[in-house]
Amino acid sequence: MIDIGHGEPVVLIPGLQGRWEWMQPAVEGLARRHRVIAYSLCDERTSPFDCDPALGFENYVRQVGEAMDRAGLREATLIGVSYGGLIATEFAARFSGRVTRLVLASALPTDWTPDRRARFYLRAPRLLSPVFVITAPMRLQPEVRAAFPAIGDRLRFMVRHGWRVTTAPMSPTKMARRLEWAEHHRFADATHVQAPTLVVTGEPGLDRVVPVEVSRRNVARLAHARHVVLPRTGHLGIVTKPEGFCEVLDEFVANRTETGRGDAGTEVPALHQTAAHYGAPGFQPRRG
Repeated sequence: MIDIGHGEPVVLIPGLQGRWEWMQPAVEGLARRHRVIAYSLCDERTSPFDCDPALGFENYVRQVGEAMDRAGLREATLIGVSYGGLIATEFAARFSGRVTRLVLASALPTDWTPDRRARFYLRAPRLLSPVFVITAPMRLQPEVRAAFPAIGDRLRFMVRHGWRVTTAPMSPTKMARRLEWAEHHRFADATHVQAPTLVVTGEPGLDRVVPVEVSRRNVARLAHARHVVLPRTGHLGIVTKPEGFCEVLDEFVANRTETGRGDAGTEVPALHQTAAHYGAPGFQPRRG
């Protein structure tokens, strides 16, 4: 478990690949103004949390509470990324007293079911993993080009992110099992979520992993939600534009008076994009 920074606490829950390392630019950026708790999902080999396969998706819900307990936090802002949005929403619905704010970044809604592509990979995840790896650059290329118009910036990002992915590899079989666990989990009623909620997506057409229209269903399902678009991003906005994501989150966390329902049809572009690189030299997180 990673525990870094000072300020308003946020808990960052990873996506389907399960590794916190893939989110490192967001962790580093958020830690400039917040105390950040991040971790890999409990069925990862490197995780210090227990995982009981018999509990299925419930493992991940319990892990949120355990991580907060280990950090000594009674409450915090939850940030669920992609698949992690299912976990964050479920925890917020069942333990509303522990969630001050909910942020869903390119996240699946709890009424999600696997589409045809997901079911194709579920048939034989280990056998089909080379297909997934080969096709991934084609899915991500449009948003990487949009985020980094200059080829030099694009190459630097690809090298850095490629290093994170290589040194914290995903497990196709675990990813498939996570999808199956979510599909068979009986989610709590999303209307029980009381926390103000920010749904963050990229631009339509650039997210080729979780389509924006799918993530936007969270706005209609959650009583206190609004939608913000990170310009020139798709599914990887928290790592391609971590500074923009952090600014949006800072504003959301600071605005404690906002409790009204968002307009499901409203897209609010994230403002004040900067060219700063959140490399955070000297990154030395506390590990638990």
